[in-house]
Amino acid sequence: MNLDPPPFSRFTHDGLELAFFDEGDPSGPPVLLIHGFASSANVNWVFPGWLKTLGDAGYRVIALDNRGHGRSAKPHDPALYTPPLMAGDAAALLDHLAIPEAHVFGYSMGARITAFMALAHPHRVRSVVFGGLGIGMVEGVGDWDPIADALLAPSLDAVTHDRGRMFRAFADQTKSDRQALAACIMTSRDLLTAADMARIDMPALIGVGTKDDIAGSPQPLADLMPDARALDIPGRDHMLAVGDKVFKRAVLEFYAQIGDR
Repeated sequence: MNLDPPPFSRFTHDGLELAFFDEGDPSGPPVLLIHGFASSANVNWVFPGWLKTLGDAGYRVIALDNRGHGRSAKPHDPALYTPPLMAGDAAALLDHLAIPEAHVFGYSMGARITAFMALAHPHRVRSVVFGGLGIGMVEGVGDWDPIADALLAPSLDAVTHDRGRMFRAFADQTKSDRQALAACIMTSRDLLTAADMARIDMPALIGVGTKDDIAGSPQPLADLMPDARALDIPGRDHMLAVGDKVFKRAVLEFYAQIGDR
């Protein structure tokens, strides 16, 4: 399996230079992938095998590095990391590539961005996949202020908060700009209401690991939406669910089922 990083290109939106890749079958149905907090297009989608899985299935596979992440610009102003702004980046990438409509698939923070994109640009979104975020989309996912503190701590050894240690270690592993990530986590967690979710009427799949203690259950979120189905990813936590074979199979089946609708 070739999991090497593909070549990246760049475009500018909202005064920020953003990196992306455009791979797979150029004539296939486009899938836009939006990664999670402290991750990147490579970490979320290439290394776990999603680019290969979707590309081999005949899809055009597009993924961006969100602002503050990967190879994209990394401002340190928290006001620049609200979900509507980040959803605007994703829609602008479709504009840049002259793609009128795409399947949009987000993981964790990327799922939240996907939801905001579906609300703001419904005619650009063929379907949505929310990975790693269930009813937490509406009810919240706990206290994340310690995450910012952990990212700004002088070292991992100075962090005692369990979730803070997890994300600090992840940020160190990926050599991220921790100040940009701290700014991002402060303002990227806007909640949606039940009424908001009811307006997301395109086909939806919600996949969450059964050991994920961050996301919230997928079924209650699916129940709020007109055309959504929930997927329990067996035995996986928040970090490991993203590359799970059950999840991959379910996404391919979901796309096949809605292909002619």
